[in-house]
Amino acid sequence: MELVAVVDPDGTPIGTATRARMRAEGLWHACAVIVVRSLDGTRLYVHRRTDTKDVYPGLYDPTCGGVMAADETADECAERELAEELGVSAAPEFRFRTPFVDGTIRYVAHVYDVRSDGPFTHQPEEVAWGGWMDLEEVRAKAEDPEWPVVPDGRALILEWFRWA
Repeated sequence: MELVAVVDPDGTPIGTATRARMRAEGLWHACAVIVVRSLDGTRLYVHRRTDTKDVYPGLYDPTCGGVMAADETADECAERELAEELGVSAAPEFRFRTPFVDGTIRYVAHVYDVRSDGPFTHQPEEVAWGGWMDLEEVRAKAEDPEWPVVPDGRALILEWFRWA
């Protein structure tokens, strides 16, 4: 039974819950989100989520990441998620924290970035496809409401561009 960190809307930890309960009740939780930028800084790694994901299946995502476990810090979550989803072993750099709300999906995002040219090893349960896109192409696509991208990825990458 996987326990996740439950937080208030400001990100202050207030307890734990199972992942299933968090999803069913729309509890506020914490996530680590990582933007992967090429070593030369000109490209971002974008992936398409598998069609079997429980949240936003089959959509593109300009970030990787996931829900913070009850027993880990945001930094630990960022490293774990980067290794699990893309096979990259690195210490992402923290950039900012912000809330995200989309219906019953409510979380505080701890946003990081990392520079890496891979190689990438996709977690088959999470990632159906991945590849590089130029920074400006990602920005343009994120601003295009027709791009089939996860809502949180759209919001968070646009905020990341403001910080970058």
